[in-house]
Amino acid sequence: MFSVYGIQGRLYNGPLEQVRQLAEVQAVARLRAVAPIGRDEVESVAVSLSRREGEAGAHAGLLGESGPRQALAAYAQAQQGASAAAPRHVIARVGELMSRKLVTVPVTATLREAWGVLAQAGIGQAPVVGEQGQLVGLVGRSALMREEMMPADLPSALAWSARLAQPVSELMWSPVPAAQPDSPLREAAQLMLDLQLPGLPVLSDEGRLLGFLSRTDLLRAMTREAPLDLWS
Repeated sequence: MFSVYGIQGRLYNGPLEQVRQLAEVQAVARLRAVAPIGRDEVESVAVSLSRREGEAGAHAGLLGESGPRQALAAYAQAQQGASAAAPRHVIARVGELMSRKLVTVPVTATLREAWGVLAQAGIGQAPVVGEQGQLVGLVGRSALMREEMMPADLPSALAWSARLAQPVSELMWSPVPAAQPDSPLREAAQLMLDLQLPGLPVLSDEGRLLGFLSRTDLLRAMTREAPLDLWS
């Protein structure tokens, strides 16, 4: 199950399919859409990667055949260690992967204060909460740096000061979808992809904020944790 929360409270609670059809959510998603990567940028990245591969190949040649043999030996050793360990279960639900360390931004905060909260916690986004701790939105560093949010007079210190003094409510994503601990990870990932969300707040059935699931959590789990049930 998924929910949608805004300034007015909970707007929706139900299956994933209907979340994506809500006009309010789609409207906010269009505003937060990220510009596609241009062809020149793709070609530039490809050239850079090609150079790095060439350099890596040169280094491999200097190492001779010992490099591949060492890699195979290390892999075999890792496999033996994995087989001796206790069986690992498949991660399938949001609650198994979400971060329970809650970092929130009050809706009364300024953009400067919101930026400070994110920077101090070393995170890219955080839920925005009202006076009673209820979810009302989501704010991220990428949104704070959008071109249209910059002061018209970039060199002016006064313009920057005025901009950063504005309330976070003017910039936050609202309404914002939220997952529940028993929501399937596959559906949560699909929702984040469809709406270009950096993450999903996780709430109880009563609307209490329990944690946060970010794209970083998903990527980290794919490399460090038990297998993710994203394709079944």
